[in-house]
Amino acid sequence: EVQLVESGGGSVQAGESLLLSCVASGFTFDEYAIGWFRQAPGKEREGVSCINTNDGSRYSTDSLKGRFIISVDNAKNTVYLQMISLKPEDTAIYYCAASEGRVGVYWKWVKWDYWGQGTQVNVSS
Repeated sequence: EVQLVESGGGSVQAGESLLLSCVASGFTFDEYAIGWFRQAPGKEREGVSCINTNDGSRYSTDSLKGRFIISVDNAKNTVYLQMISLKPEDTAIYYCAASEGRVGVYWKWVKWDYWGQGTQVNVSS
């Protein structure tokens, strides 16, 4: 059974940090790219960042670069999203997803095969 399980969300003050984790199981981890997406209340889901697990190459939404950093631990089948200097507008449900193969600059528009259940992040001012 394929599973993507996110954790690490919570409620923080603006300026603080959170580390999200996405643990994958049920598929060959290094044959998939893993992405982070988020959906704020009343807004469409947006891509945050993604990583090709076989070589660590990564892509991020320009507006979040420098604050959100994606990384991978292949030994643990886990992808992390380090979020620093959080802002109230970062409040959203954060999801991780898996896409078979490699992704490139058009990563936001590829087919994401599997999704996690999401983890809530609340940032207060």
